Amino acid sequence: MKPMSTLLKPFLLLTVIFMMNSLNAQDWPNFKEFQEANARLPQVKQNEKRVVFMGNSITIGWLQTHPDFFKNKPYVNRGISGQTTPQMLVRFRSDVVDLEAAAVVLLAGTNDIAGNTGPVTLEMILDNIKSMTEIAQANNIKVILCSVLPAFDYPWRPGLAPNVKIPKLNKMIKRYAEESGAYYLDYFTALEDGNNGMIKEYTTDGVHLTLEGYQVMEPLVEKALQKVLN
Repeated sequence: MKPMSTLLKPFLLLTVIFMMNSLNAQDWPNFKEFQEANARLPQVKQNEKRVVFMGNSITIGWLQTHPDFFKNKPYVNRGISGQTTPQMLVRFRSDVVDLEAAAVVLLAGTNDIAGNTGPVTLEMILDNIKSMTEIAQANNIKVILCSVLPAFDYPWRPGLAPNVKIPKLNKMIKRYAEESGAYYLDYFTALEDGNNGMIKEYTTDGVHLTLEGYQVMEPLVEKALQKVLN
């Protein structure tokens, strides 16, 4: 007969896994990621126009890859790797509205298509983007809706045809931006390789960006911000 300690090991392992999953599930939108940073953020100065960059790994990767772009500017990066639009929607008030933003740059949707939080339609993704836009506009926050960046395929989950779905979603986002008075920022065209994938020099894996990729995006977003904030 096996010792009791040996018999308990699988049970204890399963218990630990269950507890970890339960803890993660309790903060599905990941409020805690920026909770302390938000508390430390100073109040907006007079005549300052704070801009929140809301998104996923592409957004937080921007800060990590090219921090100088954000330095000495009223830019606040609130990207969380792997996030989808429903997660962003849940944390939109705490990570955008409550920060007294004058504008929000919303780059979202690729992880939805990748199925990071389950099956979803393009219409469902757009509905979440619409909801975030409506919340922002109700709080006098200017909205820049970014195109989803090109991706021919997802290396971690191949076969989902983002090269087909992303252009369709971008058309939907652009149409909604025109209807709602938001600004549509087209990154896709500047980064696309002619086959609905990303230009090789601009990407590390077909989805995420190199420094050169971010440097293509930077003047585009600066131009958009000048337009909506002036």
